[in-house]
Amino acid sequence: MPIAIVGAGLGGLALARVLHVHGVEAVVYERESSRDARGQGGMLDIHADTGQRALREAGLSDRFSAIARGEGQDMRLLEPDGTLLLQEDTPDDAPFERPEVDRADLRDLLLDSLPEHTVRWGHAFESAGDGVLRFANGRSATYDLLVGADGANSRVRALLTDARPAHLGHNLVELRIPDIDRTHPGLAAMVGRGTYWVLGDGKSLAAQRNGDGTVRVGLSFYNTAEDWFATSGMPLDDPAAARKWLIGRLDGWDARFISLIEACDDVVVPRSVAALPVGLTWPSAPDVTLIGDAAHLMPAVGEGANMALLDGALLGLALAGRPDDFPAAVKEYEREMFDRTSAAARMSERVHELLTAPDASRKMLAFFQQDRDQGAKNEN
Repeated sequence: MPIAIVGAGLGGLALARVLHVHGVEAVVYERESSRDARGQGGMLDIHADTGQRALREAGLSDRFSAIARGEGQDMRLLEPDGTLLLQEDTPDDAPFERPEVDRADLRDLLLDSLPEHTVRWGHAFESAGDGVLRFANGRSATYDLLVGADGANSRVRALLTDARPAHLGHNLVELRIPDIDRTHPGLAAMVGRGTYWVLGDGKSLAAQRNGDGTVRVGLSFYNTAEDWFATSGMPLDDPAAARKWLIGRLDGWDARFISLIEACDDVVVPRSVAALPVGLTWPSAPDVTLIGDAAHLMPAVGEGANMALLDGALLGLALAGRPDDFPAAVKEYEREMFDRTSAAARMSERVHELLTAPDASRKMLAFFQQDRDQGAKNEN
């Protein structure tokens, strides 16, 4: 097929869907063996002007509205001593500015919108050149245009740039409380319908309700080295001991936050957080380009998935508009993408820096107020 997309994440699937809407064929090659090969993570807030715009171009707005959770826009911001700084409860009739959706549900929506066999599972990218893709399973395929949608650790990226993600001094531990309404109703009420955020002391605790009744809890430690998990003494092979160790890192924090960690099950997932250089570009190539985290991995503060979706949609529109001139379409896409995602990466970097401050909760409160004031100014 002339257009080969490596990676069946949100960006790659959005690209395939928009191309399909416009009658352009593409194949998505994915290393995982099936759509259910692994969990897809937690909730995503899909922004009206980026992610939702992409879904409109894909003809999926109505189906998205059916799975999105407007109440997921609720937020509570607290200090480590338990002081509540901000509580935002979303009215039932509020517009879908940034509704939450389970990543797995959104991915399924995109997968179900594509013709059968568009996605070729079990095809791990190995190399590409001279119009030929090679996979770890020994198979190969030809292409006129190769799109790397293969995420943070993209292997397609190396065809265009030597840039690699760099550690941000941020290490994260993910935990979860399944079926929280039944098992811990008091904690369920405390967390609320959306995001519960505690910031300060160079750490953060984020608890977020998923659509299936699970609350995902993330403990972040800032200003830490890339090998922090190996040197910190955290017992990753013993979930109960790991939770106890994490609680020990929250000395002086309100007892309610300790209770959240104690209520988590035995799923403990460590992650190191990295990002590509802000403003990364590369000389345009006629037969290769990148979308999503492969192109502009940034701190996870709400922009990455939205940028990936919009990348896919806009590249799809550019290719559909120039079906006989892919190189020109790629240049058109990359020119807009570089400007748009550089601005998003700068904002994400700024938010990430706020999170590392000792008084991060107060700084974040001021950031929210500034953002709200700017929005009101723009409306007027």
